[in-house]
Amino acid sequence: MAQQTLAPPPGRSRRGRGVTFWVGLALLVAGLALLGYVGWQLFGTNVVAHQKQQQLVQQTERAWRGDAGASGSAKGVELHGAEALIRIPRFGRDYVMPVQDGVSDRVLAEGFGHFRGSAQPGRVGNFALAAHRVTHGEPLRNMPDLRPGDRVVVQTKDADYTYRLDTDPNDLVVGFHDVWVVDPLPKNPRGGPEPAQRPGQKLITLTTCAELFHTDNRMIAFGHLVNTTRHAG
Repeated sequence: MAQQTLAPPPGRSRRGRGVTFWVGLALLVAGLALLGYVGWQLFGTNVVAHQKQQQLVQQTERAWRGDAGASGSAKGVELHGAEALIRIPRFGRDYVMPVQDGVSDRVLAEGFGHFRGSAQPGRVGNFALAAHRVTHGEPLRNMPDLRPGDRVVVQTKDADYTYRLDTDPNDLVVGFHDVWVVDPLPKNPRGGPEPAQRPGQKLITLTTCAELFHTDNRMIAFGHLVNTTRHAG
């Protein structure tokens, strides 16, 4: 008589299929959650940041004009305005971003951050700035397109300061611990790109992530002040 193969007990089969089903469902939910998080980081934060940046720019300009009601706060944005506005013609005529004090996550989610302890716009020393390259409005998404000679215009309530870049950002990538780049007169310890080593200069430094999806390294560009235009009144 032919040997027969015994089927597993019905209860055991159902338990086996049940565990597999729930494990698969958990993995599917986890995958969807991960996709949702990535989508939010890449797209959602940009939408929110663009709204905040536009609001902050408008409020800053109103405050500088002395318009009534240019104070207070709304939706996490301080309505007294930013300390400066930055325009980079290479990025288009409509490009304008707020600059706020410090480089906290909140500040960088709303535009450029000004390293505390670095020089003020137009002053002797190094006006050092940081901004995101991806997510949160991507202020420096096109940083690799900048070249020596490109202008960076920093607007304050009292004056417009025009800086000219001296170095190609693609030529200098440093680790996040290389804080020498925000020194009053940055000197490259490795002998690479750096500002002209002349005391008393009025410099600008732009910093952002070197890679789109990796944040350990920083891309750097240095420039110097070439023109100051005082506002009337």
